[in-house]
Amino acid sequence: MKLNQDFFAIKLYEMEQQYGKLQSRLRICGGEDHEKIREELEKAEDEYEEKTLLLRESVAESRSQAVSVLAKAQLECQQKAEKLLKEQLEQCFPSKPGQGKENEAEAAALYAEYAMDFSTQAMQYALIAALKAIDLQMSIEEERRKENDE
Repeated sequence: MKLNQDFFAIKLYEMEQQYGKLQSRLRICGGEDHEKIREELEKAEDEYEEKTLLLRESVAESRSQAVSVLAKAQLECQQKAEKLLKEQLEQCFPSKPGQGKENEAEAAALYAEYAMDFSTQAMQYALIAALKAIDLQMSIEEERRKENDE
């Protein structure tokens, strides 16, 4: 398999689209229309469930063991983050009389910030993985050129 500049183009496009969606939805929700926020939340949750289902299918049905293992790791990481939001953050922000919803909102904001930090770190790791793949491919090509020149 030969890598070139277009090899990752589809994935980069998907990332760009997802980031654009994130930005536009957060801007829309900045208008403080509560009903619109709930509609956008429902759409985002539906899309999330759809992608999670596709990830589960990759784990169960992939012909490539590597793809299956990577999908499983991604799914496990996702499930741990969800569990953190649902269980452990509530313990970190115990309810005080009259502040239950405020503490819940603070915990949700903290989780959202963490999720954004996590995605930023994941993008950095994606860059490293892509550069390693390109580096390896270029090393192979250089070795072949040397062999052909000899």
